[in-house]
Amino acid sequence: MTTERTPAARGPRALAWQRRRASALRFWRRYRTHRAGLFGLATLALFALLALAAPLIVGSDVADVTGAPGSPLEHPSTRLPFGADRFGRNLLGLVIWGARVSLLVGLLAAVLSVAIGTVIGVTAGHFQGWYATVLMRITDWFLVMPTLVLAIALATVMSRSLLTIVVAIGVTTWPTTARLVRAQTLAVETRPYIERSRALGGGHWHIMSRHVLPNVMPLVLAQTTLIISSAILAEATLAFLGLGDPTVVSWGGLLQDAREAGAVSAGHWWYLVPPGIAVALVALAFTLCGRAVESVLNPRLGVSR
Repeated sequence: MTTERTPAARGPRALAWQRRRASALRFWRRYRTHRAGLFGLATLALFALLALAAPLIVGSDVADVTGAPGSPLEHPSTRLPFGADRFGRNLLGLVIWGARVSLLVGLLAAVLSVAIGTVIGVTAGHFQGWYATVLMRITDWFLVMPTLVLAIALATVMSRSLLTIVVAIGVTTWPTTARLVRAQTLAVETRPYIERSRALGGGHWHIMSRHVLPNVMPLVLAQTTLIISSAILAEATLAFLGLGDPTVVSWGGLLQDAREAGAVSAGHWWYLVPPGIAVALVALAFTLCGRAVESVLNPRLGVSR
C-alpha cells in the first residue's frame, strides 16, 4: 500500500519547485486578465514564429541580388505582395528575414543593459560611502547625456557589426534600470530579515544574492520587457543612419535602403511602410507586455487593462 508523501518529506528542492510553479500559475492568471498584454504577447509570438521559420518560409537566399524575383522597385502584386526593393528582391521575404536580426539585437541589447543596470543598482544600494556616490554620479552623467548620441558615437568608433550595435545600445541605456534597482535595494535593505542575516554572519555576497536580488527580480523582469522595445527602435535608428552591418538584413537596414533609393520623394510607399510598421508593432507589443507585467507584479501601479 503506497502512501502519499507529506510536504515535509518531499525535501526543500521539491518544495521550492512547487512554489515556483504555483507562483507562475498565479502570474499567468493575473496576466491574462489584461487584454492589452495578451494582444502584445500574441503579436510577439507571431513575429517570433515568423523569425524562427524564416528559412522555411522565404529561404536563406532571400537577400541574394543575383536571383531577385522581381524588377527594381516593382509595385505590390499578387506575386509580390509587398513589392520589390531597388534590387528587385521580394520585400515580404526581406521583412520576414529582418525580424530575425531586429529581434535578436533588441533582446541581446536589452539583456546587456539590464544586466549592467542591475549589478550597479544592487551594489550601489548595498554598499554605502564613496563607492555608491561614485557609481551614482556616473549614472547621473549617463542620464543627462542623450542616449542616441552616445550610441551613434560608439557605433562610429567601433567596427560595423551586430555586436557593435548590441554594445552601443546596451552600454548607453542602463542608467534608468540602475536607478530603479538601487531604490528597490535600499527598500529591501531596511527589512528585518536583512538584519537577522547580518547578525547570523551573512556576508555581502550572501545578502545580495540570496535576499536582495530575488526581491528586485520582478522589477528587473518588467524593466527588461520595456527596454527591449527601446532597443529595437534604437537598432532601427542606427541601421537607418547607416551604422549597422551592411551584410545583414534588418528592418532598420531596409529603411536605410529605401532612403538611399529615394523612396520618400519618389512615392514608393511599399518600400517604407512594411518595415516601418513591423518596427512599430514589435515596439508596441513589448511595451504592452511590459506594462501588463508591471501591473501584475505591482498592482499598486494601477496600470489600465
